[in-house]
Amino acid sequence: MTDTGNAPLTLPTAAALAERISAGIAAELGVRPAQVRAAIGLMDDGASVPFIARYRKEVTGTLDDTQLRDLEERLRYLRELEARRLTVLETIHGLGKLTPALRRTIDAAATKSELEDLYLPYKSTRKTKADAAREAGLEPLLDALLADPSRFPSVEADTFVDAARGVPSADDALAGARAILIERAGQDAALVGELRERLWKTGRLRSTVKTGKDAAGEKFKDYFDFSQPPHTLPSHRVLALLRGEKDGVLGLDLAEADTRDADAAALARSRYENAVAHSLGIAESGRAADSWLMTSARLAWRTRILTRLSVDLRVRLFQSAEEESVRVFAANLRDVLLAAPAGNRATLGLDPGLRTGVKVAVVDGTGKVAATETIYPHAPARKWNESLATLVALANKHGVELIAIGNGTASRETDKLAAELVAELKRTAPDRQVIKLVVSEAGASVYSASALASAELPGMDVSLRGAVSIARRLQDPLAELVKIDPKSIGVGQYQHDLTPAKLERSLDAVVEDCVNAVGVDLNTASPALLARVAGVGPLLSENIVAHRNEHGPFNKRRELLKVARLGPKAFEQCAGFLRITGGAEPLDASSVHPEAYGVARKILATVGATSAEISAGVGAVSSVNPADFVDGTFGLPTVADIVTELQKPGRDPRPRFETATFTDGIEKITDLRPGMILEGTVSNVAAFGAFVDIGVHQDGLVHVSAMSNSFVSDPHTVVKSGQVVRVKVLEVEPERKRISLTLRLDDAADTSSRKFDADSRTPAARTPGRPTPKQGAAESRGAGQRRTPGQDSARQGGDRPARPATPQPTANTAMAEALRRAGLGK
Repeated sequence: MTDTGNAPLTLPTAAALAERISAGIAAELGVRPAQVRAAIGLMDDGASVPFIARYRKEVTGTLDDTQLRDLEERLRYLRELEARRLTVLETIHGLGKLTPALRRTIDAAATKSELEDLYLPYKSTRKTKADAAREAGLEPLLDALLADPSRFPSVEADTFVDAARGVPSADDALAGARAILIERAGQDAALVGELRERLWKTGRLRSTVKTGKDAAGEKFKDYFDFSQPPHTLPSHRVLALLRGEKDGVLGLDLAEADTRDADAAALARSRYENAVAHSLGIAESGRAADSWLMTSARLAWRTRILTRLSVDLRVRLFQSAEEESVRVFAANLRDVLLAAPAGNRATLGLDPGLRTGVKVAVVDGTGKVAATETIYPHAPARKWNESLATLVALANKHGVELIAIGNGTASRETDKLAAELVAELKRTAPDRQVIKLVVSEAGASVYSASALASAELPGMDVSLRGAVSIARRLQDPLAELVKIDPKSIGVGQYQHDLTPAKLERSLDAVVEDCVNAVGVDLNTASPALLARVAGVGPLLSENIVAHRNEHGPFNKRRELLKVARLGPKAFEQCAGFLRITGGAEPLDASSVHPEAYGVARKILATVGATSAEISAGVGAVSSVNPADFVDGTFGLPTVADIVTELQKPGRDPRPRFETATFTDGIEKITDLRPGMILEGTVSNVAAFGAFVDIGVHQDGLVHVSAMSNSFVSDPHTVVKSGQVVRVKVLEVEPERKRISLTLRLDDAADTSSRKFDADSRTPAARTPGRPTPKQGAAESRGAGQRRTPGQDSARQGGDRPARPATPQPTANTAMAEALRRAGLGK
């Protein structure tokens, strides 16, 4: 039966599309289609990922939050793909060109790019040269030459000369026929798809410095003459190259081979051209039309297909790099938000400054502001002793146990002031333990000027709000950082080059997962924190706080149903993540969902305990068999979770708070020497390694090749943001503000005689165009150079007395300046 485009168009039903999507996602995730269908059903019904992952394990077959997030992202993509597929089918059918064979091919397209390849010949576009040639009746000329290459092109073309139809000569006729051939080749979906993959794997992306940009583009120096196959380019390198091009420093070109080798490049190009010729049935056999046809095939590749594929693969490179960059950003953000809290201890926050002074804020154990002040210990005022006296008085009056120092301008100088404060407090009360820590102030200024800060701290000067934020983020990083746009926390990689919607969606998901994993105190949480609880959102969070202010603390979770516009559905979503300590229902302090209180009480009764006894945990429940309590509503996974929770109700999944100690006398990059072993805090983890704050206001880079004695594909498997590590200094370049570190403490410090292959992660000879650990630092500065607080400031004397040097600890709160400090973000 001959394929025609006249058959009626039968579109798949919604159920059939849903089944196809579920089956596709199930195959990708390695789970059963029934699990995917169940999860999609819950999501479509308004259930959040944290709620599904925690309280609907039986329904989804215990899909975890990571799987559910992947499912959610793929569901969005595949639904968009199916919607586009229907549009393409309807459009082509409307043109009367939808043959059964084309329909089958369109139905089989698994990606948007494949679908667009198939749709390209049918798009409504402006009139092309090929269209004009067809209208002039020149297509038979091309078909004749393809069918019988023994014909002479000029002779055949003479019969098509017709001035009235816009073909005044044989040359014009042949030009029109060639335009049709070039368009045919460019619209051959199978050919284009094959060559796209070949170019992706065997082609080369080359970058060169633009004339006169050598000095201005110093940070891109490693890419002034660089070449690498597209499929091997890591995300950070792609983004660095694209940033260099965007800044007008680099020129990028995608070619069949490394153009620095002319012979290899010519050979590679001929192979692509021959592939095009073969697809058109063209071969060089010495026949009359062979030369003309081969030239046409070459032009089809060079002027049409290669140009298109260059654009396609640049988009593919960016999308792939973006995916990885978003993943890295999300992983770092998770580490930052789930950093160890210092706890409910009175904290003194110091927001450093020189001319404008150091802003001071004291917050009590609950985060409530107890006092604020501005002191001027540094130049030009130099009121050191007066400032110290003010801090001593504040610390004694409010029982300060922690001192949080922002890491901005004058941080190092302010840290010395804090050291004297600790020494003075210790002198007057030897048994008193006061710890000073340097924390990241990334995003503090954003919070200070926000509407949320105005509502939380009305009447307070904007500059003082930053000190409050610095103090609070030491007490509880999660509770404070949720008030700040995740992009402003500064742990991303070229974040300003990424698609805003995609980045925001991913980061919001991380924040939501972290907040719900930890749980929220219903009676103390801020509106910003409550808004991140599953099922709540900004409007209901404001209503909850308004109800709390008007009626006093909540006594039971069930009282949430009295909050304006918070109905049963929202209650179901949020109740398990909200905690009430000391309320009328002891189980409200746990993560047990109210819908399962009956099961929890049965478990407690089995060991002779009551709900009132769970505040300290009921260890005896560890002896029960969860399977004994499974019923038609609650399955084994949920019952097992309840048993675990009853043993340690309301447990915090975050790590224990600890600090790193900076080495005495190491204050700036010029103090470093190769071979030094130092303690520091991981400030950020990128695709090419990890940045470590060692106390010199310039993070050092542990390249992925220097993280382990074995191959490391993902630095996140070795370290995470906020982790305290010991590192060895390998190399220091003060003029370029680069510090090369290693986690392998037995590594040789002198690296002048060896380089690292960035792709193999092993010591290797430098391959032309291939980055080394130094280049990783260059890539990290793609978004600009970080500021170095206090590094260029002269030591301030004033009325400061001489004092012994002391160790300088920094908090393991994972709130490092990260890529902003390393130059990856603005």
